[in-house]
Amino acid sequence: MAARFLYTLMLALLFPFIFIKLLWRARLQPEYLHHVAERFGFYRLRSERPVIWLHAVSVGETRATVSLVEKLLKEYPQYQIVLTHTTPTGRTTSEQLYGKQVIRVYLPYDYPFAVRRFLRHFQPELGMLMETEIWFNLIHASQREQVPLLLLNARMSQKSARGYARFATLTRPALNALHGIAAQTEDDAQRLQALGARDIAIMGNLKFDIAPPRVMLELGKVLRERFGVSRKVFLAASTREGEEGLLLDAWRAAAPDALLVLVPRHPQRFNEVAELINKHGFLMQRRSGNELVSREVQVVLGDSMGEMFAYYAAADATFIGGSLLPFGGQNLIEALAVGTPVLIGPHTFNFADATRLAVSEGAAQRVPDAVELVKVAQQLLQDDAALIEMKARGQDFVATHQGATDKAMALIVQNLATA
Repeated sequence: MAARFLYTLMLALLFPFIFIKLLWRARLQPEYLHHVAERFGFYRLRSERPVIWLHAVSVGETRATVSLVEKLLKEYPQYQIVLTHTTPTGRTTSEQLYGKQVIRVYLPYDYPFAVRRFLRHFQPELGMLMETEIWFNLIHASQREQVPLLLLNARMSQKSARGYARFATLTRPALNALHGIAAQTEDDAQRLQALGARDIAIMGNLKFDIAPPRVMLELGKVLRERFGVSRKVFLAASTREGEEGLLLDAWRAAAPDALLVLVPRHPQRFNEVAELINKHGFLMQRRSGNELVSREVQVVLGDSMGEMFAYYAAADATFIGGSLLPFGGQNLIEALAVGTPVLIGPHTFNFADATRLAVSEGAAQRVPDAVELVKVAQQLLQDDAALIEMKARGQDFVATHQGATDKAMALIVQNLATA
């Protein structure tokens, strides 16, 4: 109790800086100033049906919910699915994936008055948090409002575990207040257990259950025709700040004949990366131009949202960004599911188990730096047999590890029955 009071007091001291942070982020992404009232528990939308609530922070978590949300929509049509997000990109992804099938709003900041207002407004019969979302006041308020709350697809890296362990008097009661925890791996379960969690199930990773949308695969064919069917295409997907410069330097030095398609992780960096490409002396074209790519064009900037599956489908091989520098990597499973051979850098702690397994089973290849990345990419793009073999291994790898959705649904059914 005392620990949560101090935590809430700290949040109160930070209150004025929330608006500064929103304004700062809005410089590059104006959507941060949209729906601000929702971040404090004020909502216009209501549901006439009982609510199942699912929180997916941003793009990756939202994409991971696809198989689960589709199952919920099919098996519980009498319920309204409410998806909450933290970032505008997560919200936009939800809109692209589900349209009007769900209600989407921002989850409020973890102030007692805000989370209580959210829970009383929507009155969910069941709530679900994804991956590593442990919000102390939200969990406490859910317990007070008698809303069963699950932590699904839970992962806990060593770094996160050390952080939560420093606040054990907050973490332990929060984890014990949850109605169920389903972890991705045994290692995640052990770290959660060491933090005080009990009765943890192993469900695998929802990201393996993703099915590439048919409309995106069709768009991938269109993009490939624009890129040039006779020219090899190398995709650098979800790159982070600092990685594009390293990659462009190495690409310039090696001078491959392939077309480089560069898709930054964050849309607010599109213009910044465009300037960087121009400074490196490459002839560039933007995806948003919707034009055929001439042979003289060396780099295509993927300045579009919600089309990553299409980019994968249009590429001969891909590098998964966030892994050349210590950002922890991004989800490589989507590319493997499409059948795109994957190269990955040394820093993959956010997806440690999936990456380790993919590399060990020959579905992905790890490289130590940007120079080696371009060297390996060149070799791979010149070897059609190797591309075909990696494609098959990737798709087999994803198929072998599917099934997390059914395990999550079993826990959901159990808790809805007792709600």
